[in-house]
Amino acid sequence: MLEINQQKSTLINAHIDKYLMSIRQPKRSYLGASRLGAECSRALQYEFLEGCGEINARTLRIFAIGHLFEALIIDWMKNSGFELATEDERGKQFGFEVAEGKIKGHIDGIIKDAPKKLGLSYPAIWECKSLNNKSWNDTVKRGVAISKPIYAAQIALYQAYMESSIPGISQNPALFTAINKDTAELYHELIPFDMERAQRMSDKAVNILRACDAGELLPRIAANPQYHICKLCSWRNKCWEESYDSTMQR
Repeated sequence: MLEINQQKSTLINAHIDKYLMSIRQPKRSYLGASRLGAECSRALQYEFLEGCGEINARTLRIFAIGHLFEALIIDWMKNSGFELATEDERGKQFGFEVAEGKIKGHIDGIIKDAPKKLGLSYPAIWECKSLNNKSWNDTVKRGVAISKPIYAAQIALYQAYMESSIPGISQNPALFTAINKDTAELYHELIPFDMERAQRMSDKAVNILRACDAGELLPRIAANPQYHICKLCSWRNKCWEESYDSTMQR
């Protein structure tokens, strides 16, 4: 009976996964602020030229679960005294785009007010993540900048580029919220604007775009494919099949 149930489970999952793959979003055609903190510029270059790589149904399920956690926290915060805006006056997600739309970012929300005793200042960027137990504990222990530099880069870019449309947002610390997917514990951290980090990420994006326009392939992050970042990269096979000094075909 257990074997039959496992077979049925596989068949049911296949139907669900087929549906998820049919409604997945089109490939991204820009450099996203949420990714610019990634260590390897060549991987980001591939993402810009060819989309975000192969996204399977499991990844889509993870994304969907993350959105549900985010919606829960938005509800909890709004009902506990926060004025939290997640859409602009047109009903669109807040965000920015520069470099003719080749660099974009979409933020989770903007805190416009909060319970006075918390001593927060606003308007402020609000960024929400759902993390597994190990990742959550590491973030609590070491803080976002050290534990999750890719998130720190994302927030810095938001604070920098959203200033023109929401004056004062770069002057107030962003609020980072993380929920532990295993225990439902919540962690909040105030993150002041790091101008130097934002500038580095902006320069990095410009360098990637220039290389793409010139048909140049940026250097790999490592000397061999066994490097820990390379081993987990979705572009690993393509990257190491390329000649180091080859040119790209756009």
